[in-house]
Amino acid sequence: MDETAFPPADLKAFLALCVGSWMSLRSRFDLGGSEDDWHTSDRGEVTVSLSDQVAESVLSVQSADGAASELRFASDGDLVVMAQGEERSGRWQLRDDASLELELKDDDSAATVLERIWFIKPNLRLRSTTAIATDGTPLQARFCSEIRRVSSPQA
Repeated sequence: MDETAFPPADLKAFLALCVGSWMSLRSRFDLGGSEDDWHTSDRGEVTVSLSDQVAESVLSVQSADGAASELRFASDGDLVVMAQGEERSGRWQLRDDASLELELKDDDSAATVLERIWFIKPNLRLRSTTAIATDGTPLQARFCSEIRRVSSPQA
């Protein structure tokens, strides 16, 4: 019997719930895009693993297309994300509604990226991401629903 607490009560429980293989359905909305290409949707596969170190928890994310990222969660709320050879820093917060909120600064565009992750059920995870310009104008939005794989995808 699975003894995983739901909803997760702390960061370690939340990250432990993220571990596994997920089928991901993603939609991206580019608010500055043309009428023909402002929206895209795709499906993907993601594998998530977790390692705990002395001062932080490290979530490793590997997509089926080979892209990988690493999220380092420090106990004081600091967040470091390594992806595509670039490091970005920010903050994390576990909200009262058991969602995890990530805030990152995008140095290239001076935008702030806010991501909220929450579980509807232990095997259904939702993510919403919004990029916001320094003047508060929304630039881009993404929504993703992810279903935990209980068996390997069929070829």
